[in-house]
Amino acid sequence: MKYSTRLSDSVHILVFIHQSGSPTISSADIAASIQTNPSYVRQIMAQLKAAGLLSSSRGQATPKLIKEPQETTLLEIYKAVEKDKPLLHLDTHTNPRCGVGVNIQLALADYYERIQKDIEHSMQQITLQDIITSYLQRISQTDA
Repeated sequence: MKYSTRLSDSVHILVFIHQSGSPTISSADIAASIQTNPSYVRQIMAQLKAAGLLSSSRGQATPKLIKEPQETTLLEIYKAVEKDKPLLHLDTHTNPRCGVGVNIQLALADYYERIQKDIEHSMQQITLQDIITSYLQRISQTDA
């Protein structure tokens, strides 16, 4: 099963831009940090821009955060790149002739929805600044 890293890559991009200190940051620079290709970075940056989290100009390597990190929540970033995609997924390919196969997914659906709401509530409490602070603490520990 393939899982999405779009949220962590999006946070990586935003932190990279915030911490860069350089007026110019290319998608190739960011891609090297994530170990991916620049077109993937540009795709995520376009989604972050559409969500009002990032500003950039086509053909110019000058991305900037629109809001202060303490004003951007992890949920906003998640919604920007994953839209309404749930974190947990039901298996829709179970055997329709099996009582468990037919009903287990329906039984799980309500619990998955409750878990999704709980997670989203938690994500709303975490800011980009919280993540940056944790990142900086980790750097200071490795430098010591």
